[in-house]
Parts: sequence; C-alpha cells; structure tokens
Amino acid sequence: MKTIKQNLPGILICLLIAVPSWLIGKKFPVIGGPVIAIIIGMLLALVWTPSGNLKTGITFTSKKVLQLAVILLGFGLDLNVVLRTGSQSLPIIICTISTSLLIAFLLHKAMHIDSNISTLIGVGSSICGGSAIAATAPVIDADDEEVAQAISVIFFFNVLAALFFPILSHAIGFNTASGESFGIFAGTAINDTSSVTAAASTWDSMWNLGSQTLDKAVTVKLTRTLAIIPITLVLALIRARSSKSAGNSSNGFSLKKSFPMFILWFILASVITTIALRLGAPASFFAPLKELSKFFIIMAMAAIGLGSNIVKLIKKGGKPIFLGACCWCGITLVSLLMQHVMNLW
Repeated sequence: MKTIKQNLPGILICLLIAVPSWLIGKKFPVIGGPVIAIIIGMLLALVWTPSGNLKTGITFTSKKVLQLAVILLGFGLDLNVVLRTGSQSLPIIICTISTSLLIAFLLHKAMHIDSNISTLIGVGSSICGGSAIAATAPVIDADDEEVAQAISVIFFFNVLAALFFPILSHAIGFNTASGESFGIFAGTAINDTSSVTAAASTWDSMWNLGSQTLDKAVTVKLTRTLAIIPITLVLALIRARSSKSAGNSSNGFSLKKSFPMFILWFILASVITTIALRLGAPASFFAPLKELSKFFIIMAMAAIGLGSNIVKLIKKGGKPIFLGACCWCGITLVSLLMQHVMNLW
C-alpha cells in the first residue's frame, strides 16, 4: 500500500496521457495508442523533468505496469484455436522469426549497433511489435530510451506495411476471392496487432470478403504471439550466463533468478482462458482484460516517453532505422517465398 501511495502521482500523470492517447488510437488504428502516448511523453519531456514521487511513479509504470500488461495479454490467447488453425502458418512463422533475429544479430555485429536496441528491434519485428518489446525489455534490462527507440522504428514500418501490403499483394497476384493468402501474409509479415488488423480489414473492404481476412490474420498473429515465451526465456538464460561469465554473480547460474516470472503468469493466463472457453465460457468474458492489457501498454509507453530524450533518439536513429528496414524487408520476402513454396498464392 505504501508503494502504491508513493508512486501514485507518477502513475496518475501516465494515466492522464494514456486516456486521450487510447481514444485517439481508436480513431487512427494504423498509428495506435502506444505510439501516440510515447510521442506525447517525449514532447512533454522536452519542457518538463519529473522528480521525486513523480519520477518514481513514472518509473514504476514503465516497469511494473508494463509487466502487468504482458500478463493480461495472456487472456487473449485461446491455445486450442491457435493450435488448430495456426498450424498451417507455423512453418512461415518460424522462418520469419528466425530471419528477423538473424538479421538483427548480424547487423549488431557488423555495424556495432547497441545490443539491447538490436534485440528489441529484432524481437519486435519478428513477433508482435510493442507487445514483444514490452515482454523483452524487462528481461534484458533495457532502459526507457532504448525501448522508445525500438518502438519508434517498429511504428514506422508498421505504418508502411499497413498502407503498402494490400497494394503489393494485389500487384503480385494474391487471390482476391478469399482472404486466406493475404491473412497469412499480414499475420506473419506485419508485427503489431493494430497494423495487422488495419491491413487485413483493408483487404476485406477492397474485395468485399466480410471478415475472412481479418479472422485469418488475427489467428496467425496469435500463433506468433506465443513465440514471446521461448524467446524471452532464452534471452533470460543468455543474460544470466553472461553475468556469471563477467563475474557479476557470486552464487553461480540460477534458473530461478533468470526466469522472468511475469512470463510464467502470462502462460498461466493463457491456460486459464483456454480451459474456461473449453468449459463453455463466452469469449466476450475475457474481452475487458484484453482491452485493459492494451491500455496498460499505452500507460507504460507514456512513462517511457517521459523518460526519453527525443533529441538524442533522433541523433542516434540512423542505424536502428536501417536495422528495422532490413528486418522488415527480410520478413516480407521470406513470408512471400514460403507462401509461394507452400502453394498458398
């Protein structure tokens, strides 16, 4: 209770930014609430520097509220649906994720890009944008500026994908009588859920397909989201072993210490959802928790924006943007190639 009281002023500041950001994000889903919140936070940081309880509350929001958002994200996952209808896209998902992570690693080495930035952009590009960055940041101890940089890069290519992919897909001969091929493409090659939804809805509208494309794209996207679990666990193990090698741990490697507990709660939330739906609970029962998860991510992005230096981000933005472009192009080409090989278009 004391912790909440101490952090409350800073939490309220983030809440005040999050509410209008959430409402504007509903009107402009291609941009999304998280990006709007982080931009507002960064602009405020130019003229105001939080201190005292305000600062501790903002830090609490950027760390703990972010982890809570990831846990609640689990209530949006029905594992039965993912396993049943996502299996068709699994080879494509594995290849696109591997491609993005490999590109991020190689460019990190070749161009001496910061390790945390490379990891966040690689994971964000390959899995699910802001949600994956939210899950990964606490595991690798990324600071607010690194998270802000990664979110900004992911956002830029999200918007390009949402606007450009429907045009590209029609030009290269996707089947316009069905939403399956474009749904798989959007679900595997666009990273953030809001942009996946925007692109899939555009394809449905273009060819009067109802919600065929949207349903397929969202299911594929849910399958990709599950990759958060193994990747964050592997990153936690790598970080723990690196600390041990550097002599930072006197007690040796500890799985318990390296395990990101909020990911365990994320898995538990997914299992609860799956069991409840199997027993007959309506999917709408979990809708408020899914919406709350999105809102908490917006709050956390506001906090991260308040802790960032937009001038420094712009000056350091060249290499991360190039990295994001390479990951984006790599994922797009591999997704299209895999679909072609599997005769999906």
